[in-house]
Amino acid sequence: MYSAVTSVEATDDFRLVLEFDNAEKRIFNALPILDFGRFIELKDINQFKRVHISFDTIEWENELDLDPEYLYAKSEPATEPYDGSATASPSPVS
Repeated sequence: MYSAVTSVEATDDFRLVLEFDNAEKRIFNALPILDFGRFIELKDINQFKRVHISFDTIEWENELDLDPEYLYAKSEPATEPYDGSATASPSPVS
């Protein structure tokens, strides 16, 4: 059994602050996936921040989504409030 995503917040450093239905908060670093396929579109921080809850997971306006199992497995527990103030940017799209 997996936990469903109940809230998501995108940060300025291409991370997602996720809350699951088990009340656990986790941080998902999206930078490693932004070089693959249509995820390249999300290198634009404005597009990246247009993430929302869709059913039990997350989805962007361009209809890309990630499975809640993947998000949970690839994220780390949030040990303190995460504000995303670190600055990180992916390489520009060519």
